[in-house]
Amino acid sequence: MERSAVLPEFIAENTTRAVDGRDGGAKSLRKMAMVLDSFSRSKTTMTVAELAEATDLPKTTIHRIVASLREVGLLDQDGRRQGYRLGLKMFQYGSSVLASLDTPTRAHPHMAQLQQLTGEIIHFHMFDGSQMVCIEREETGSSSLTTLQSAPTYCTSVGKAYLAYQDEELVRKLAAEGLKARTPHTITTLPSLLEDLERTRARGYAIDNEEIELGVRCVGAPVRNSAGRVFAAVSVSGPVERMPDSRVSGLAPVVIRTANDISAALAE
Repeated sequence: MERSAVLPEFIAENTTRAVDGRDGGAKSLRKMAMVLDSFSRSKTTMTVAELAEATDLPKTTIHRIVASLREVGLLDQDGRRQGYRLGLKMFQYGSSVLASLDTPTRAHPHMAQLQQLTGEIIHFHMFDGSQMVCIEREETGSSSLTTLQSAPTYCTSVGKAYLAYQDEELVRKLAAEGLKARTPHTITTLPSLLEDLERTRARGYAIDNEEIELGVRCVGAPVRNSAGRVFAAVSVSGPVERMPDSRVSGLAPVVIRTANDISAALAE
């Protein structure tokens, strides 16, 4: 075969390998992110079996991923050597992120005021591309807590308050990744989610009616950046016995006002 014929074939073969390598690397990163996303405040330690169930990945894949994450400090193994927890390296990264943001500083006084008015737990979440990440939390008898705990968009008031003002394409993309039932009240179909988001836009606030955790109801409202685009949300959370429909209706205008005050502070 002549050189002129071999060269294009060589280039095509190696280009395919390079693309496959990039795709493979992206897939590996997504799987690692799925493992890290499985941890939460209520699930601080998880076994390989639990991670496999949470991510729908094979145990052999989970074994490889946790070994790699442990090697670089993103995961630690507990004393029993059966479970894994997030490593201190995650805290270092999170601290660096928070240090670069002035959003919590500007939102804090408004969140503190909302907490004093309601006596309930207040959360401020930002969207990270796939989930809502809790940047700050205010509660009775405690100083402001900085946390990077993540939460789904489709079954939280902060998530729905954010999604209601985004392009439908994003909603469909997130729904395609799965609307897992967290409780019997969780919205698990795209049509139902779109209807809920339409109601959210119409009234200006979202409701989590025991959709992520039984016994807890939340009211959330959208927060806008200096360009007027919704990028975050603030919410009030409380037990159902303290959050009947009548109180939710009464809290909604206060939460909306707080969200608007935070938006105005960010625009300064």
